[in-house]
Amino acid sequence: MKLQKLLKNLHLLIPFKGEDLEITSIENDNRKVQNGSLFICIKGYTVDGHDFAEAAVKNGAAAILAERPIALDVPVILVKDTTRAMAVLADTFYGQPTKKLHLIGITGTNGKTTTSHLIEKIMVDAGQRTGLIGTMYTKIAEETIETKNTTPESLTLQKTFQQMVDRGVETAVMEVSSHALDLGRVHGCDFDVAVFTNLTQDHLDYHKTMDEYKRAKSLLFAQLGNTFNHQNPKFAILNADDQASEMYSRATAAHIVTYGIDMKADIQAKDIQMTSSGTSFNLIIETEIYPVQMQLIGKFSVYNVLASIAASLVSGIEINQIIKSIESVEGVSGRFELVNAGQDFTVIVDYAHTPDSLENVLKTIQHIAKKKVFVIVGCGGDRDRTKRPLMAQIACKWATDPILTSDNPRSEDPLAILKEMEAGVKGGKYKIIPDRKEAINTAIQQASKDDVVLIAGKGHETYQIIGNLVHDFDDRLVAREAIEGR
Repeated sequence: MKLQKLLKNLHLLIPFKGEDLEITSIENDNRKVQNGSLFICIKGYTVDGHDFAEAAVKNGAAAILAERPIALDVPVILVKDTTRAMAVLADTFYGQPTKKLHLIGITGTNGKTTTSHLIEKIMVDAGQRTGLIGTMYTKIAEETIETKNTTPESLTLQKTFQQMVDRGVETAVMEVSSHALDLGRVHGCDFDVAVFTNLTQDHLDYHKTMDEYKRAKSLLFAQLGNTFNHQNPKFAILNADDQASEMYSRATAAHIVTYGIDMKADIQAKDIQMTSSGTSFNLIIETEIYPVQMQLIGKFSVYNVLASIAASLVSGIEINQIIKSIESVEGVSGRFELVNAGQDFTVIVDYAHTPDSLENVLKTIQHIAKKKVFVIVGCGGDRDRTKRPLMAQIACKWATDPILTSDNPRSEDPLAILKEMEAGVKGGKYKIIPDRKEAINTAIQQASKDDVVLIAGKGHETYQIIGNLVHDFDDRLVAREAIEGR
């Protein structure tokens, strides 16, 4: 693409008058620069891309986009904010790919991953070619790619969407984190449907207050746009049982569809019944009632299913097809995932790493537990410290045998994290076992027939971050080895 065409959508106050070069790629990592690349200098938390501009030129960069003058032998285009400019340039360079996709974005504290996978399953079963971007991986049609962030930065995101378009993807489903919204990573994404799951405490290390956290998530709904296109309507799917939905309904001009259990909603679940093998409920849509018998367990699962149903309905999928897909889902990796190696007690691995998600899972376990409930739980280092005593309190409230252990301590001292957790439950009945493998082994060795062991916090993760090192660690494999070693 020619440089002048690429820069056109930036609307520079002083137009670029240099040579109209051919730009072969856009990069913000100097190591990926090739001949003809436009290198964008991004000022990050730990490194400043401006310091690598010279290296980018040596690697073949044809031009540099920067926030301050740099003396180089190639054109340097100055903008006020390279991060914002990168989103514009990525959207332009990759041909505005999201305008060619039906794009569904999901935000909320808990349930994003499960809801995104449910929607994607419904779309696939309905005969669509799909893409998925989220916490566990990126999926382009049948190909699965590892990801670092729940929502990638704008440059990676638009490139991924272009790859989806090239592969014939029709519907893309994406988890949208509060960080991504606040940092502008999804600028340029033309969302058709925005889904809100719930809002509970998390990420206060970044957002500082719940009000700021709530505001960040409102951006997804505001960014649905302010116009009405009857051929391509926009929809906001809101949880009627969560108070934050009131703010989000005011933030959007899109058509609003609500779902819920307790409050009146457009799509409701009533008469919920739970067993150890699944959950049944009556799905009410206006005056119609549809019985649903799904394999997923828990009230939180019902919410995820309702959100998925709403998003699929407004995307044009027929209700009976939706229900058929929902009933066929056995589960999502690391979300209330059973580990069965022939033992006579239940072992569950779940990603629950917030106070609300941990409480929801433990409450659900009360419906299936016949005897003791063990819970192994920790808190991540370099993250929201205020939730640490809360996590311990919830563990001690709902489990008969809570074990406090390490999660991903990162740069923090694991014992210091455990001390902050313990501050919420001093005098209670619990064990502290800093080594996560030992904690899991202890619970499984002590479990008897009909007991339940919940291993919380890491879910699908296959690693543990201690200091600067990433160690292989999968709660599911460790649990299976412990069961087989009894």
